[in-house]
Amino acid sequence: MNRKLNELEQSIGYSFQNFKLLEHAMTHSSYANEQRWDKSRCNERLEFLGDAVLELVTSDFLYHKYGDRPEGELTKTRASLVCESTLAFCAESIRLGEYLFLGKGEEATGGRSRHSVVSDGMEALIGAIYLDGGFANAKEFINRFVLNDMEHKQLFYDSKTILQEIVQSRFHDPLTYDLLKEEGPDHNKSFLVRAMIGDREIGQGEGRTKKAAEQTAAYRGILTLKKEEADTACI
Repeated sequence: MNRKLNELEQSIGYSFQNFKLLEHAMTHSSYANEQRWDKSRCNERLEFLGDAVLELVTSDFLYHKYGDRPEGELTKTRASLVCESTLAFCAESIRLGEYLFLGKGEEATGGRSRHSVVSDGMEALIGAIYLDGGFANAKEFINRFVLNDMEHKQLFYDSKTILQEIVQSRFHDPLTYDLLKEEGPDHNKSFLVRAMIGDREIGQGEGRTKKAAEQTAAYRGILTLKKEEADTACI
């Protein structure tokens, strides 16, 4: 267990003084329940703290980066950056899902790739870094793994609009989204959606809501079309 989490420390470039905080951050409620631990030993409290730190750092970043934007636009951009699907996208860069401690049921139903699970884990990790190393270290982590590559992030959280514009300008067939799978209880739904141009699939996405799943499917669809365009240009 420790060796695996040491890999995560190396991946994020931060070594915990109190290693138990990292273990705590990676403990999903399903694992704590399975071990018959007290509920306080899962990562939900750290998630709560990390969410607040993330919102403050993001607000500060956007305030200084976009000095000419009004409050309403900054609020919309912040919401896009800290939403579940974007955080799950950011978590992929450090393979966070691989390091989570999950119960057997959550593991069996694909919890390691479920947006709700990994985005909560990302916020818990931020909370753990904040408690262990203070605000400066938490801010450095957020800048490196959440607020980096804003152009790419913009492509992700505006993916449905961008894909619609691409399809309308380059294709005769319409863009549609098909629901492939819906599972889980009402409080923890999971949706799998595919983006289609006519009868051709260009990307799939999973999320806790259909909208989040469509966003990911659209993003992957954009990447598919951009790759095809690049390959064609090289011929």
